[in-house]
Amino acid sequence: MLVIVVENVPPRLRGRLAVWLLEVRAGVYVGDVSRRVREMIWMNVEKGIDEGNAVMAWNTNTESGFDFMTLGANRRIPVEMDGIKLVSFMPPEGTDAFVEQ
Repeated sequence: MLVIVVENVPPRLRGRLAVWLLEVRAGVYVGDVSRRVREMIWMNVEKGIDEGNAVMAWNTNTESGFDFMTLGANRRIPVEMDGIKLVSFMPPEGTDAFVEQ
């Protein structure tokens, strides 16, 4: 199973993704493709993303049962801890992460 979620991407990229995957909600694409096709789709996302952002998740033989990668500006960033990939949240732009009292 492959899931790709895109935000703020050009319509041409959304149309390109719809060629290979099913768009179940606006910007949410799912399908069952091989590793080779998955990598080709991600290369197309990298080429056409412009100012948008994307995340791709797929099932694999890991402790969590899946893996994911991200592209573009987003507050959520992947972080690996003890062999498990987690998500860290960055503070909103214009705010300080730590406030001294």
